[in-house]
Amino acid sequence: MDKLTIISGCLFLAADIFAIASIANPDWINTGESAGALTVGLVRQCQTIHGRDRTCIPPRLPPEWVTTLFFIIMGIISLTVTCGLLVASHWRREATKYARWIAFTGSATLSQAKSPRRSDLFVRTVGAQVASKLVVGGA
Repeated sequence: MDKLTIISGCLFLAADIFAIASIANPDWINTGESAGALTVGLVRQCQTIHGRDRTCIPPRLPPEWVTTLFFIIMGIISLTVTCGLLVASHWRREATKYARWIAFTGSATLSQAKSPRRSDLFVRTVGAQVASKLVVGGA
């Protein structure tokens, strides 16, 4: 295995880990209020009301969010297969050819995950009454 293959494998693994972390993080949209905080993610919606314990539930996703979740999951699968093929290329050199195309597909798929517009996500998901107080979370 050459140095370029090792470096690209590490970068694809890092992208895979970050994509998995972005799905697991419920902090995509955060109202940031001290009295009652609402955080919305792709697989969890959490609410803290006046210092009580944080309560998390699965949200009902609008079509924009379902599309984003689909593209992220497909990107994660593509990057995971790419990492596996790059490891397999140590023994079978032709696996590198397939890894390149699957990596390209995964990168393009993750790029498509950003397609929903920010304003579409905020107003319908959280509600127009708090849309002016929203901040982008850490995801």
